[in-house]
Amino acid sequence: MPTQDRPNVLIIIMDDLAYGDLACHGNPYTQTPHLDALHDQSARLTRYCSGPLCTPARAALMTGRYPYRTRAIDTYCGRSMMDPGEVTLAELMRYAGYATGISGKWHLGDCYPMRAIDKGFDEALVHNGGGLFQPGNFGDFEYFDPELMHNGKLTKHKGYCTDIFTDHCIDFITQKRDHPWFCYFATNAPHTPIVVADEWRQCYLDMGLPEKEAGLYGMVDNIDMNIGCVLAALDQHGMRENTIVVYTSDHGPCGSASTNGEYRFNSNLRGGKGTMYEGGIRTPCFWRWPGKIQPGAMDRVVNPIDFLPTLANVCDFDVPVDRTVDGIDVMPLLTREHPADTWPDREVFMQWHRGDVPERFRNAATITQQYKWYHTDEGEQLFDVSADPYEQQDIIAGHPKVAAQLKTAYCQWFDDVSTEHSNDFEQNYMCPPIVVGTEHENPTVLTRQDGRLYPDGEEGWGTPYPVWWYIKVPEDTEFDLRIRIPDDLPGTSTLTLRWGNDEHETKVTPGSDYTFASHLLTAGTGKFEVTLHCNGDHLCVLNVWFYRR
Repeated sequence: MPTQDRPNVLIIIMDDLAYGDLACHGNPYTQTPHLDALHDQSARLTRYCSGPLCTPARAALMTGRYPYRTRAIDTYCGRSMMDPGEVTLAELMRYAGYATGISGKWHLGDCYPMRAIDKGFDEALVHNGGGLFQPGNFGDFEYFDPELMHNGKLTKHKGYCTDIFTDHCIDFITQKRDHPWFCYFATNAPHTPIVVADEWRQCYLDMGLPEKEAGLYGMVDNIDMNIGCVLAALDQHGMRENTIVVYTSDHGPCGSASTNGEYRFNSNLRGGKGTMYEGGIRTPCFWRWPGKIQPGAMDRVVNPIDFLPTLANVCDFDVPVDRTVDGIDVMPLLTREHPADTWPDREVFMQWHRGDVPERFRNAATITQQYKWYHTDEGEQLFDVSADPYEQQDIIAGHPKVAAQLKTAYCQWFDDVSTEHSNDFEQNYMCPPIVVGTEHENPTVLTRQDGRLYPDGEEGWGTPYPVWWYIKVPEDTEFDLRIRIPDDLPGTSTLTLRWGNDEHETKVTPGSDYTFASHLLTAGTGKFEVTLHCNGDHLCVLNVWFYRR
């Protein structure tokens, strides 16, 4: 296909945005005129099941593969680093001649070789970790005037984070307007914390909404305004007709983002983020391509794994044949070339929970066009989602054979994805190593985002739990190691550094940076430990910088 005939691709993905956050989905509070217009112009996938959490959804979208195949199974503690051997949508499109850019949230690895710039993006302006105010960020990570990673370098920016990412997206597509491009526009809003200018929240306070919901809906309104700016840029530069625009969210709403379900409207869907109920996995999913994709509702089951194979034919790139690609090409559905009522039924599998390795049956689901089999900590459930979209009636007692079939299909899937890399179950899900001491990244910064827990470690974003990092040193390398000490320690502490048989101790004070100058790390792959010992407690340092000498 001639380069100029290929469509541009703009994927817009929100963070924690609920299906019911948009006015076009019945929200009685929000004002989303630009997204409402996009809704009317697009094929709307009403059975799109995303999630169930940030990293897994993004890994699936980028690879066309179930996240359990990619090692990107959770959002922190080293479990959000996607295996660098995965081939991403960005890499495939770049190989096919597309310019590639990302604005916003990556959340598939902050260090080489897992960064967005290592995985196919020519131009990248991103925050680290899962969002601002999370431990993956080590600069000034406020929502206003943040420091962000621009092509691998920490840079200061002025303004509100969503506005900054929008401007970067518009700059990219404008600069590349005479060349086919792929832009991945991924806001960290409206994920908590709820931070937005007062001008965006005031109208909701005037409606009598609580402070939290007023701020959240203000963030949604700000998103709508910014997406309107991006779509206007397409029109301004004559790119509307030849650009596939996809709008979606990674999963349903976070419970902590709402004080009262009465105000966080979600179209009466059951459950929220982290669950496999519809409220946790059903998100907006609009596809617009004027003259090609037919506007209107489409109720077939679709998942993020379908993005890559759906774009392959129309963008003229090959789907990888050296690995299992789980997704399917749904473009014939979107263009109405294939009638929906004769589209083959399929099974889609979803699972998520905290922990270094998955547990069979825990928070797991098999989804078909008609049914959802769901295994929670309380046991098995079966819903006829086509007749009962709000999942009010568990019908498992009356349909044991259906439940058994879907459970068997889940077990076969679980066994398959759990041997993708190794027949050793735990090793199969081991996170990939962070590689230090290469020309690709200097310095490399370790954060608690990617630190692994000790067996007795306590999980939680705000917990100063001790962690270790799984790293690779390709060859004997001399580093200056800079270590940031928390400022809330009760007094002088002992810092211990371990790498293989190498161990060092020193005294440190709260709020300081300690440097091991000219420190030689021998080649190898394994556990790198930096631990604080204070009054009998073992605590974690904030960050470790590896400066290759």
